[in-house]
Amino acid sequence: MSAAREDFDAALDVAGDRARAWLAGLGERTVRATASADDVRAALGTELPSGPSDPADVVRLLADAAEPGLVATPSGRFFGFVIGGTLPAALAADWLVSAWDQNAALRAASPAGTAVDDIAAAWLLDLLGLPAGAGVGFVTGATMANFAGLAAARDFVLARAGWDVGEHGLAGAPRVRVLVGRERHDSVDSALRYLGLGAPEAVAVDDQGRVRADALVAALGAGSGGPTIVCLQAGNIHSGGFDPFASAIPAAHAVGAWVHVDGAFGLWAGASPRTRALLAGAETADSWATDAHKTLNVPYDSGIVAVRDPAALRSAMSYHADYLVTDATYLEPYERVPELSRRARSVPVWAALRSLGRSGLAELVDRLCRHAAAFADGARAIPGAEVLNDVVFTQVCLAFGDDERTREVGRRLMADGTVWMTGSRWRGREVLRISVSNWSTDDTDVARGLDALARAAAG
Repeated sequence: MSAAREDFDAALDVAGDRARAWLAGLGERTVRATASADDVRAALGTELPSGPSDPADVVRLLADAAEPGLVATPSGRFFGFVIGGTLPAALAADWLVSAWDQNAALRAASPAGTAVDDIAAAWLLDLLGLPAGAGVGFVTGATMANFAGLAAARDFVLARAGWDVGEHGLAGAPRVRVLVGRERHDSVDSALRYLGLGAPEAVAVDDQGRVRADALVAALGAGSGGPTIVCLQAGNIHSGGFDPFASAIPAAHAVGAWVHVDGAFGLWAGASPRTRALLAGAETADSWATDAHKTLNVPYDSGIVAVRDPAALRSAMSYHADYLVTDATYLEPYERVPELSRRARSVPVWAALRSLGRSGLAELVDRLCRHAAAFADGARAIPGAEVLNDVVFTQVCLAFGDDERTREVGRRLMADGTVWMTGSRWRGREVLRISVSNWSTDDTDVARGLDALARAAAG
């Protein structure tokens, strides 16, 4: 056996053992980290060694130093932010992605990576109820998915106005008007800023953060008829609410606007017959963005963009270089995303979908929703707790009287360590937000979470 092979085997053995120990301990581990970044930095050591180190020793040091500073986000008791866990098949597939070390940018460079891209893309469009011919790209997360979809939107609406962004840039271009709900996620604003489109115009929303169709119609009517993009939302980060796609999208299309849907976690409602109605009409939009590392529960980082017109996505993302071996018959993987160098992100997505199947994915979505409803029902029985949102998907927002009282309950809950629930501010009030996103969360986790909430509220 070669020295290089021995090094791989020894390092991978350590990594495999430590990974199994980490996963085995999630059931009872305190969710919050027990060490600070400074503690971990000190344990790792800040001086770069003057010579080589044994690979297995390096992995061992990393695992020993990092473990106390890890937040148990894969735990069934983590409800802070919208962070999924990792399905077994997706985790194992992601290990293979790193071992294979493919640059999945070109068919010629990675036929396997491209094949998985193609299959996973077709499955996703089918499962989420999106147009079968849409162009799909696998990116780092919803921010880049929004970026890619809105890049296609920007270039398309400007081209229709007679302006070629690729040729002339944005200087001197007609102004692109972008309308968004007042409670959109900030990643939409980030993507617009990266694209040089500036701040959007906010449209009024209802008490669940959903765009008001009448306000959108009025805002569209107040425009000059120039290039326009409308951004709608599938899954408000606080309420879980879904914009009224069935009325909003036709209104936007009637004035020639491109409609983009930010569905970081909510687009997965389309995978279950029980929740599909929340997305009624969303399939008529022009582009969509979602995360797979949220509701689908694949490892970080994994986002997905879909654009109804593949040519619009290709026009916005693609470029030519003589050294790239491309096949003009196909849309190459790199022509759908911002990056040329890219890991085979579709592989864990494919593995998650293949392991769940159609019914398993629907059951996963339903289970997350059921646990969110159970949290809301249980919280209503806790003295002083108030559920602030209509629990239609996987989000629950609580308050405990005034703002200081709510913050104090949150502090006690985090100190307890049984669960992690995130503080936020919604509609002028401090809130405690519960995001149910992990496939491994079960009834016991919900019961433990409610017990921890009750203790924090009683303390």
